[in-house]
Amino acid sequence: MANKILKSFLNEKFGCFAVLIFISFCAAAQNNLTLWYNKPAEKWTDALPLGNGSLGAMVFGGVASDHIQFNEETLWTGKPRNYNKQGASAYLPQIRKLLSEGKQKEAENLAQAEFMGLQSETGDRAKWVKDIQAGKGITGNPALEKFDDKTWKTIKMPSYEGWEAVGLANFDGAVWLRTTFNVPENWLGKDLILDLNRIRDQDFTYINGTLVGNTDNAEPRKYVIPARLIKAGQNSIAIQVLNYYDKGGLAGYKDTSKPIGIYPQGADVSKGISLVKLWKYKIQDDNPPAVPQYQASYQPFGDLMLNFKSVKGKITNYKRSLDLRTAISKTTYTLNGVNFEREYFISEPNQALFIHLKTAKRGSLNLDAILSSVHQKFDVKTLSAHAIALYVQVKDGALKGESWLSVKTKNGSVQVVNNKIIVNAADEVTFCLTAATNFLNAANVSGNPKAKNSARQLAIKGLSYETIKARHIKEYQSYFNTFDVNFGHSENEKLPTDERLEKFANANDAAFAGLYMQYGRYLLISSSRPGTQPANLQGIWNDLLTPPWGSKYTTNINLEMNYWPAEILNLSALNNPLFKKIEGLSVTGKETAKAYYNARGWVLHHNTDLWNGTAPINASNHGIWVTGGAWLSQHLWEHYLYTKDKKFLETEAYPLMKEAALFFEDFLVKDPKTGWLISTPSNSPENGGLVAGPTMDHQIIRTLFRNCVEAAKVLAKDDAFAESLKEKIKEIAPNQIGKFGQLQEWLEDKDDTTNKHRHVSHLWGVFPGDDITWDSNKKVMEAARQSLLYRGDDATGWSLAWKINFWARFKDGDHAMKLIKMLIKPAGNGSGSYVNLFDAHPPFQIDGNFGGAAGIAEMIVQSHEGYLDILPALPTALPFGEIKGLCVRGAYELDVNWNDGKLTGLKVKSKAGGLCRIVYKNQKINLDTKAGGTYNLNSDLKLL
Repeated sequence: MANKILKSFLNEKFGCFAVLIFISFCAAAQNNLTLWYNKPAEKWTDALPLGNGSLGAMVFGGVASDHIQFNEETLWTGKPRNYNKQGASAYLPQIRKLLSEGKQKEAENLAQAEFMGLQSETGDRAKWVKDIQAGKGITGNPALEKFDDKTWKTIKMPSYEGWEAVGLANFDGAVWLRTTFNVPENWLGKDLILDLNRIRDQDFTYINGTLVGNTDNAEPRKYVIPARLIKAGQNSIAIQVLNYYDKGGLAGYKDTSKPIGIYPQGADVSKGISLVKLWKYKIQDDNPPAVPQYQASYQPFGDLMLNFKSVKGKITNYKRSLDLRTAISKTTYTLNGVNFEREYFISEPNQALFIHLKTAKRGSLNLDAILSSVHQKFDVKTLSAHAIALYVQVKDGALKGESWLSVKTKNGSVQVVNNKIIVNAADEVTFCLTAATNFLNAANVSGNPKAKNSARQLAIKGLSYETIKARHIKEYQSYFNTFDVNFGHSENEKLPTDERLEKFANANDAAFAGLYMQYGRYLLISSSRPGTQPANLQGIWNDLLTPPWGSKYTTNINLEMNYWPAEILNLSALNNPLFKKIEGLSVTGKETAKAYYNARGWVLHHNTDLWNGTAPINASNHGIWVTGGAWLSQHLWEHYLYTKDKKFLETEAYPLMKEAALFFEDFLVKDPKTGWLISTPSNSPENGGLVAGPTMDHQIIRTLFRNCVEAAKVLAKDDAFAESLKEKIKEIAPNQIGKFGQLQEWLEDKDDTTNKHRHVSHLWGVFPGDDITWDSNKKVMEAARQSLLYRGDDATGWSLAWKINFWARFKDGDHAMKLIKMLIKPAGNGSGSYVNLFDAHPPFQIDGNFGGAAGIAEMIVQSHEGYLDILPALPTALPFGEIKGLCVRGAYELDVNWNDGKLTGLKVKSKAGGLCRIVYKNQKINLDTKAGGTYNLNSDLKLL
């Protein structure tokens, strides 16, 4: 309404030219809060994400066929079970002794055998392989030279990223692959080499019907083909591949320029016959035995396809978009002169995905709606004349899901035929999709998904689409509208987001960084609402049965990074899922602390999942990292610092922090060489193997102890406990400066200055911690900076995001901005951002989005040293800015304005009152604030 009034005023006073300028400005401003494209999504990382914390969807926006892939937060593999190996603590003294003696490999071997967590149940692999080898599930013998494979399908090999990437999506099992090769005459009589390098997992490889090699999960596959097996002209290769879990097929070489192939012994593949081509394939069996897993994996739920009829003719004005202001995605286009529009959003109030279709021409909507799933066990059934349901069962797991799809139309007809919804001649169509599982909590899977779906579908009966949409926007904006950022405007605002992304690294487009901040906030709102599960490694979006790293919760950086924007970018309430998760982990973590360390309190190692696993996982050289619980406790304390919510501190945060600290009171031991208290066994994630005394652990533990001491003081309790922690703080191994002027990553001075590892764990004390600051120890801060210089700029996506925050704390805004440009660039073979601005590790991990958004805020204000440091690391690329709603420690909310790189105004809103110390360059002011008070300051920090 305000915009309409202003437009009318401009027209009346200044004429059409002013109105055109105003319209252009509004469009540009909208583009800084909108992702948009002039073509449909071609792949999953092109699609646009929607979510309400429990339900997530990826919208492709195709014209003839629109694909909406969806997830529900509690559909995971696995089931409630014991993750802890009882009696593991008996081996702790021996592991510590071996590490103390410098026998790392022996310590890792013992830990791998006796100190890792329990895996899930395994199937009978031997029996399955025997059955497959006996020909179960296949007709004839595909190994034979003359086997008829004319009816087989083709697949591109090698499948560098698994056969899932070349046509066998989400498949595990037994597959036959066949091809032929022609031998030159001068090769006859020579032994040949069949170089396949890597095959996932097991292969039985035949040449002209004779077995020449069988390997299980090893590389390289270089098989010698005896000369006697080779004949002139055409020869056959047949490979039976047994893939038990995750990526399968002929993987070839990581260096894709190096082909798989055949060549004479003594030569190399460059002189041979390339086998990079289409092969014939036939699935023999798609039900391999269960593979034991340390932890569970997040799962996709289903796919909704909207197939439109009679889409022929000229398509113009195509656009798909995501409006961050409303959390609504749109697809619009003109077909044969008729305008079509689709709106998509996921409502939190109504717990459902809504899709609304309309057209400018009556009766023009004709389509089929189809539900399916990548899960092996799924079924679709008819619920009513206007609704269908999808049922899925997770393989080898306890969870099952149910999704209902209903439809309403304006005019036209609806019928359900063969379990698909058919709409004809409608003016408008509204779909409602709900989804639920039988998960109740980490110990209970007795939930009723049918009842949940029924209640949600019943709740929308009688409601208009506009009412549902208005409710959605109001609830969403209660989070989104708490913050605003404006970094100015640029010519590139007129471009589609994919083109803008391509140009950002070399463009003057500061506003795109603002869009990236708001997109990070949007993603957190969409994947972490109060009452839901916390955002996982991919937020809430995943399309694979075996996603990268299980799409779970990696707690040695990634889960924590997901929540870095929550406080500073005014989304504090979205911490709720994380805090509830910490409560659950403290329960299982207490069991792990007892079983592995015979200690009080609770512990969390480097990963967890839906079922709250806390035991060591995977491999002893990186899975025995003990400070996950302590790091998560930092989020509890930070929430208190940002809100000054004493009730939260007393009833939720401090009890969890104290129990985490109790663990380390028992766990820390005296190093016989230095006399310091050290953390052992552990590691510096995921670098350097199992060690005694990694620097990161000591920073986190020292910080946890300090936080507990301060919390006890605030709450006026636990004096004896606080005094005990104070004494131990003095004894914990300190930060050390090594021979290269670097901050040591380990207890010993053994850093390698050429190491470019993605983890920079020993800088935790710089960020997100405050164990190392410019004010407290300038020399150590400079050593930390030197370490980061040695580590280099290039990194995976989340690592780039972490380094942005480091450089902000080092007060080098231009270096931080350099890394922002690296983070927000098209993802190719390395890190960057996908078309939809998802962070590329690669592959997709959402933590880089969150860490990057927080890093930009950290350049604008810092508050970890007891005062508000305004524009501490402002880069020259952000000369202008207006930010409203930036939150800082002390429970203050700031509006910050600057121009030409200089502060022009500052508004401080005090939520809890108290002394507010503010620093801008060489200027300082102390404000004695009152709760609810607002204080306006000028560029000289003078009160207005």
